[in-house]
Amino acid sequence: MKLRSALLAATVLAAPVAAKAQPVTGLYVSGGVGVNLQQNQTVNAGGIFSGAGFNTRSEPGVTGQASVGYGLGNGLRAELEGFYSWNDLRSIKSSGPTSSSGKNEKAGAFVNLLYDFDLGLPVYPYVGVGAGYVWDHNVVNAVAANGGSALHYDKSTDNFGYQGIAGLSYPLPVPGLSLTAEYRFMGILDPQPAAGGAVYGLTNGAITSQARGNMKFGNDFNHQILIGVRYAFGVTPPPPPPAPIVAPKPTAARTYLVFFDWDRADLTARAREIVAEAARASTQVQATRIEVNGYTDKSGTPQYNQRLSVRRAQSVAAELVKDGVPRNVIFIHGFGETHPLVPTAQGVREPQNRRVEIILH
Repeated sequence: MKLRSALLAATVLAAPVAAKAQPVTGLYVSGGVGVNLQQNQTVNAGGIFSGAGFNTRSEPGVTGQASVGYGLGNGLRAELEGFYSWNDLRSIKSSGPTSSSGKNEKAGAFVNLLYDFDLGLPVYPYVGVGAGYVWDHNVVNAVAANGGSALHYDKSTDNFGYQGIAGLSYPLPVPGLSLTAEYRFMGILDPQPAAGGAVYGLTNGAITSQARGNMKFGNDFNHQILIGVRYAFGVTPPPPPPAPIVAPKPTAARTYLVFFDWDRADLTARAREIVAEAARASTQVQATRIEVNGYTDKSGTPQYNQRLSVRRAQSVAAELVKDGVPRNVIFIHGFGETHPLVPTAQGVREPQNRRVEIILH
């Protein structure tokens, strides 16, 4: 339950992490603890249990490891690992019933070569192999059910070991820190026989004879499941995401066009809407001067058109004042038929030239 809670907490903490972790580059350290499951072993020992030997069965034990390594940045890592494991002896199986006790200890060092896979997932699978030195310490105590003989063995041997590794790493919110979960298969290649076993003859629990000789343990296979952490040095936090681009607030138009019917200076409904919009905009842009310029087309005489352009400008100025614009900021000009929007010949009626321009300054 504690392990489940820890994994859930790590998942919640890592949820805000937006930037994916990069392959390990440079120096790192790691460590883990877990359970060690030792397979049954065959033990050859003469002079006991009719010389038949026996099999050992161990309880689930504990294991721990610590490593220092170096990542090449392309998924490949190399590391030096130290480890320790302990299993208590549960029972032995022989040609006759017996009671037993004992333990198995291992310690050593491995050189491991590993590779991390980036599959675009929240976790990073990795596999590896290792080889190195294993110190193997076995203690076996057994008494035959009939009470006639006993075995005591307590000896250590030096061996060549190997292992295969498969794991997952999960980046945590701390830069360079990852949670790891691993399965390891560790074995000892051809365990060495060792002198130090003693076979005792017993009568009413008293030793009546003693014989010594070599004992040879068979294949030593171990299945390990570990939970740990890994910390890579020199990892910088990811840069913060760029600030969202806020679209600039649309600025109010500074020029408005009000169009008129032919030979008219009064405002249409649409013209009044445009003047009202200009009045509102004058407050937004804090206009200090508003030019109201009147124009005509070329369908009349220049003198008449000049007077008509002034009347049109005056109509617009009066509407601006009505919409709340101070009269002292409004400046009226009449330009007659000059400055047309659409150039035409004299006498042509052009709707776009019959206009007033409102310019905010």
